[in-house]
Order: sequence, then C-alpha cells, then structure tokens
Amino acid sequence: MCGRNSLFVEQGDLEARFDAELVTDGGYTPRYNIAPADDLHIITNEASNEIDRYHWGLIPFWADESVEGIINARSETADEKRVFEQAWESRPCLVLSSGFYEWKSPNSEMKQPYRIHREDDPAIAMAGLWDVWEGDDETISCVTILTTEPNDLMNSIHDRMPVVLPQDAESDWLAADSDTPKELCQPYPKDDLDAYEISTRVNNPGNDDPQVIEPLDHEQSGLGEFSS
Repeated sequence: MCGRNSLFVEQGDLEARFDAELVTDGGYTPRYNIAPADDLHIITNEASNEIDRYHWGLIPFWADESVEGIINARSETADEKRVFEQAWESRPCLVLSSGFYEWKSPNSEMKQPYRIHREDDPAIAMAGLWDVWEGDDETISCVTILTTEPNDLMNSIHDRMPVVLPQDAESDWLAADSDTPKELCQPYPKDDLDAYEISTRVNNPGNDDPQVIEPLDHEQSGLGEFSS
C-alpha cells in the first residue's frame, strides 16, 4: 500500500521535471510527511500541463457527506469496483512524490519505517485515479493511489507497493484508454529505487520537516522518540 507521501522539491525544479505549471490555490509548500486526507499534488489527463492539488482519498460518489475517502486502490481489481469504475475508464493522473514511506514489521516487533525514493531524480510519479465528489454544499476533487505487487526492493519491506511509473511511461499513463492501464500497473521494473530506514518521527503527521527523511542512526535510535 502507500499510506504516507512527501513532496519537497523546489517549485521551479518540479515544474521543469514534469513540464507543467503549478496552479494550486495558496501557492506551493514543500511537505515531508503527507498523510491521508491531506492534499496531494497531481497532474490529470485533462490538464497535463498543470500541477494541481487534490484531496488524498477518493470519496465514493454515493456518499451523502464528505469522508476521508479511499487512499489506495488495488490495480489488479480497480476496474471491477463500482467506486473506481468511471475513474479507471477515463480519469488517470500522476501523483507527484519526492519519496513515499512504508513500514516493515521485523519479527512482530515495532514497525520500522523506510523511505523509498528514486535516485538521481528530483521527483517521481505514481499512478493514480482522480474524481470529483459533489455534495449539497461542496465539491471536492479527490485522488487515490494505485498499488501493485512489490518489486525486489520492496518485497523485503511490504507485500504491496504503489505503482511507480518509469519516467518514459508517465505520458503513456495519462493517455491510456480503458484497455491499457493494467499493462502499465506493474511492479517497478528498474533498479534505481532506493530504500533506507528512517526514525519513527514519520509516524506522527505533525512532524513535517527535513528531519523526517534523515537516515536512521542506529547508535542513537530511540532517543528521538521523546521529541515531537
């Protein structure tokens, strides 16, 4: 799965990387610890030259009121689920990231968080589906991240991973018709992803600063548990 994200590349570098302009209300703020129900920066198939900000959690269209929504969708079965049907057919998007976080459970002990990112790339794109939920008094643009089987790197950490798109497949994902997406929803095929242990500061979404991504110092592990 993918339950925590980050995006802290400089705005100019982000726009250059995806050849798109930030159009979000309120400007751009680097984030080191993005939790579900926060906003994710995405590029949709309907505006491939714009970077916008959507609620993380796809809200079912039948919901009577806004809820946190569904943060992940299994790519293998998303097309079979009523909640994702329209989004799967016509609303692909890129979810932008400086790296995502996953937790490993070694021998049933406390879960160890890892940061996963792509080396030598300022940002990566994960495959997502977007939608617009309409309530009586509000409209919410929302997004879910697609997941797949783990690749060799992720296999030792978790049994699922987000669909991380190779850079040369990003435009293909946005242009895909309803028959093509599953071909692109594969475990990440290249060997340029890196994973390393970080401290449990990431467990608290209130910790949203560069310290979150620092590699874990095993000699000092545990000392940070008492800091906010």
